Amino acid sequence: MSELNPSGISISTTAEGDPRIGHWLSEQNNDPEYVIVGFPSDKGVRRNGGRPGASEAPDAIRKQLYRMTPSAEYYKTFVSFLENCKDVGNVEVTGDLEKDHERLGNVVAGFLEQGVLPIILGGGHETAFGHFLGYAKSEKRTSIFNLDAHSDVRPLKEGKAHSGSPFRQALEHESNCGETYLVAGLQPHSVAQSHLTFINDHDGHYKFRDETNITAISGLFHRHESEQLMVTFDLDAVDQSQAPGVSAPCTNGLPADLWLTSAYLAGRNEKVTSFDISELNPNFDRDAQTAKLAALTVWHFMLGLSQR
Repeated sequence: MSELNPSGISISTTAEGDPRIGHWLSEQNNDPEYVIVGFPSDKGVRRNGGRPGASEAPDAIRKQLYRMTPSAEYYKTFVSFLENCKDVGNVEVTGDLEKDHERLGNVVAGFLEQGVLPIILGGGHETAFGHFLGYAKSEKRTSIFNLDAHSDVRPLKEGKAHSGSPFRQALEHESNCGETYLVAGLQPHSVAQSHLTFINDHDGHYKFRDETNITAISGLFHRHESEQLMVTFDLDAVDQSQAPGVSAPCTNGLPADLWLTSAYLAGRNEKVTSFDISELNPNFDRDAQTAKLAALTVWHFMLGLSQR
């Protein structure tokens, strides 16, 4: 696809008998069932007043993910998954967010139409609207699940999209492909009442941070009648002690173990047809702690996919 560029991440050599995930993702696979694609944009974060730097996230996640091993506990099924997965590189972003959303939407639509599940590495959370456009362009209706400290249904700013507006844009999109919005992890001090009203008016469901446990997340995963479920994870939902390198750090955020288990459950859910992770900001990370968490999130999602 012309919108894509290779990531340029090199694969470190490993000892015989100790292959790493990058070994499989670097192989030529012309008929994958799963793909990894990066969206190196933080234009929406800048418009929303956040800390710039998320544009560097896709390759920072790859760097950590490529070094990881397949699950030693479920080795055969994980390797079988990797043999059907390909890293197709990054969407070539221009800095014009509206055009870049269209580019990501075209890429995602192409994969959805082929029955290929995309794993998208953002980028700011503006990634989610480009992600959604893949469904709109392929004329596929979907519910949306978001794990996030913020509801991200803010109005546009001077008619322009940003990292706080993707789900308002999706729910109001002329395609009517956004069926239901489900969000968990919300911080009560970071969500306006008008945002909750908007979610209610669109028959959505939400859970605040103190209500967000594995039972609640499992319930939201199944609280829709759509045949497809688009999933998006915003790293600012995680407590800043475990995820310092994000665009908007979160005091009293979710614990990493709940976050990772949620990613695994998303992978296991057969209605999940796409996934993105957003808001890693390497400029503010500490010893690549957050990049490692982001990569491990993808790893857990992959583990879930391998067990479908």
